[in-house]
Amino acid sequence: MTFRLGLTGSIGMGKSTTAAMFTDAGLPVWDADSAVHRLYQPGGAAVAQISALCPAATTNGNVSRETLKVAIAADPNMLTKLEAIVHPLVAADRAKFIAQTTADIAILDIPLLFEKSSQHEFHATLLVTAPADLQRTRVLQRPGMTEQHFQTMLARQMPDAEKRALATHIVETLDLSATQAYVKVLIAHIRARHA
Repeated sequence: MTFRLGLTGSIGMGKSTTAAMFTDAGLPVWDADSAVHRLYQPGGAAVAQISALCPAATTNGNVSRETLKVAIAADPNMLTKLEAIVHPLVAADRAKFIAQTTADIAILDIPLLFEKSSQHEFHATLLVTAPADLQRTRVLQRPGMTEQHFQTMLARQMPDAEKRALATHIVETLDLSATQAYVKVLIAHIRARHA
C-alpha cells in the first residue's frame, strides 16, 4: 500500500520548493494546481463546462484564469459554481494518480487541504510554513502580484496557527538546506514506521 502524504501550505510558504525536494528524492508528487492547469487546457475536461458557465473565460479551447478572476470578483456566486465543476474533476485526477502509483510513498500537494477538510484522506499531512513577514516578501516578489491580490488570497486560506494544530508534520522553510534535510529525515521516518 502506498503511504499518502498530504502536503500543504499557504501561498509564499515554500510549498512548491518543498514538493520538488520530494521529487528529487524519487517520490511521485501530484500537484492540485497542475491538475487544474491540465483541466483548463485545450481538450481539458473542465473547458466545456466552464465555457457554458462563463463564455468569456474560454478562448481557442483554453480557459483564461485571469478572466475567471474578474468574473469571480464581479459575481460572488461564481466561485461556488466554478468549484462545483472543477473540484470533482480534480478529485478524479488525484484518484487516478493514486491508483497508478506503485511507490511506497506518494506526495499530494493540495493548497487548500485543511480548508476543504481533506486531511482525513491521507495517512499524514505536512504543513510547509514560514513567518508572515517572509511569506509576504516572497509573494509580493512574484510577477504581477499586488498587495490587494495577496490579501484576497490570504482571506481564502485558514490562518497558519490553525493549520499547525491540524498538521501531522510541520516544516519551516527558513533555510533551503535545512528544509532539504527535514524532507530526507521525514521520508526515512515514514519508511521506518510504515514499511
